[in-house]
Amino acid sequence: MNEPTPLTASPPAQASEAREPITCHVLDLSTGRPAASVAVSLTLLRPFGPSAPLTATTSADGRVNRWSGEAGSSLSEIFANLREHDGGRTVWSLKFDTGTYFGIHNTFFPEVEVKFFVDTKSGHYHVPLLLGPWSFTTYRGS
Repeated sequence: MNEPTPLTASPPAQASEAREPITCHVLDLSTGRPAASVAVSLTLLRPFGPSAPLTATTSADGRVNRWSGEAGSSLSEIFANLREHDGGRTVWSLKFDTGTYFGIHNTFFPEVEVKFFVDTKSGHYHVPLLLGPWSFTTYRGS
């Protein structure tokens, strides 16, 4: 009889790979798979906003772990600046380009926007989106 192969843990992330303060994940409920290649933008709405959006595209596993900004600005720099100026509770917007992902004739939503509060002094915020062509839901992940 064959013995099961033991599960091994993934190697720990390198220190240089510190995760962004805000990440997201898109799961396509119509296929039961991660939604790859969804364009996503992240914008600070309040205070000091709206900011120029940071952008990303979901990876093969439906995740956004890194954001790109104009002139090389980073989300970590924005958070550091907010902490310096006592940003406290902020409001952010994530926009998912669902019309392009599903095709404009195959979905009810041209885009999905999720607005949420972030306390810049506390940890990481992960926003999963469970997405179908005719519905969606979201929650604060871990």
